[in-house]
Amino acid sequence: MSDISNKVRVRFAPSPTGMLHIGGLRTALTNYLFARKHGGTLLLRIEDTDRARFVEGAEQDILESLKWAGITLDEGPGLGGDFEPYRQSERAGDYEKAATLLLESGHAYLAFDTAEEIEALRSRHRSDSNPNPRYDMFTRGQMKNSLTLKETEVQDRIQNGEPYVVRLKVVEGSSIVFDDMIRGRVEFSSDTVDDQILVKSDGLPTYHLANVVDDHEMEISHVIRGEEWLPSTPKHILLYRAFGWTAPKMAHLPLILSPSGGKLSKRGAERAGIPVSVADYRAKDYEPSAVINFLALLGWNPGDERELFSLEELVNAFSFARMGQSGVQFDLDKLKWFNEHYLRIQSAQTLLPRVRELVQSAGHDTSDSDLIQIIDLMKERISFLKDILEAKYLFSDPVAFDEKSVSKRWKENSSGLVHRFTEVLESVDNFSAESLDGLLRGLVESLEIGAGQLLFPVRLSLTGVPAGPDLFGLMEMLGKDTCIRRLRYAPSELEKRS
Repeated sequence: MSDISNKVRVRFAPSPTGMLHIGGLRTALTNYLFARKHGGTLLLRIEDTDRARFVEGAEQDILESLKWAGITLDEGPGLGGDFEPYRQSERAGDYEKAATLLLESGHAYLAFDTAEEIEALRSRHRSDSNPNPRYDMFTRGQMKNSLTLKETEVQDRIQNGEPYVVRLKVVEGSSIVFDDMIRGRVEFSSDTVDDQILVKSDGLPTYHLANVVDDHEMEISHVIRGEEWLPSTPKHILLYRAFGWTAPKMAHLPLILSPSGGKLSKRGAERAGIPVSVADYRAKDYEPSAVINFLALLGWNPGDERELFSLEELVNAFSFARMGQSGVQFDLDKLKWFNEHYLRIQSAQTLLPRVRELVQSAGHDTSDSDLIQIIDLMKERISFLKDILEAKYLFSDPVAFDEKSVSKRWKENSSGLVHRFTEVLESVDNFSAESLDGLLRGLVESLEIGAGQLLFPVRLSLTGVPAGPDLFGLMEMLGKDTCIRRLRYAPSELEKRS
């Protein structure tokens, strides 16, 4: 492809200010697909300069979430690489040198304004046509900075320990143009860009400076991130110009929208019942393949009717040429559909360790052979693997029976029919599903009744509920002794309630 350099290097650069957002996983996935498609490198960079919002354990959550999703990294914390360290908190010297370079070249300046003075500036300039005045090329001359103060006063303020920030000096009337790999030609005027802070008063760099310096020093060829970062792009391009560096190619992914149409924020997602973090999806027992397949199709399509892709197939099919620009709604029902598919294509043997852990955690002691049968019985009926636990009759005798079904469908002859079937079962040795099916059909025929007249009371007696998996497969799994015990107990109880 003409827009791909010979050496593809991309990065996923989350901030450890909370658990990894599901939108962040979509960004990581897209970077992964692009890197693997072009034989490139994917690195993880932890952008942890915002110490006030730092959350303990967030970095570990990011690593565990990526591993859960099957997204492998080539470089990053704990992995090594030629561009260590990969945490911004450990790269302070690089940012200090970069800021000094900008100050010496006249592309940045020192600003001593207090928060109150900046708010006073905004109050003076606020109007209906300008509701959010900026600290920029048009207002910087009214403020206390190294552009308006004498050099001696600047030095005195520094020596006296007065707090200051470093700001980028944006040049008036400059055109900022770049070709976005998704959106095509994008153009800004520098007159719309503020003199952004590059170094905060605590000496730490802002996202803008650290991001640009790291992308350059780590030789990032393509920056792939969410649309919410598009307004920051002109600031970054101006920084690349100031340093005399070539900016990487850009791709801004379409927003993920909540069902109501707004951005999938934490509050909006929770209101819509949508899990927010990848940890939530893990806790809710989503299949990682389902989540990945679903996220890949948020804004991208393969150009045909296919919907089901393995990760390898996604790599082969991926292209920015088929990535849309418009925001795309998060459809939880569609994700559930994917989850059901990826559950059903897995063998019982593959699912066994997870089911065993679920069942044991719930306090049940069930053999592996029974668990295999349970999985085969249930996986066509469930949306999540943990739904198996909701079928309590798989693990213990029912102590309650669906009252609505009892009152509506338990007839005067139901107890007698169950009793007749129990007698038949007591005399047989072959307790296979096929044999049990034949026994019940034979009894129905000899009694000249409809099959439902016996199937329903037998199922209700065995499970306590009117519907469930294949009855005869269930009976085979439960075993002869358990079935007879339940079929003897239930009718007398149900007679009292019908």
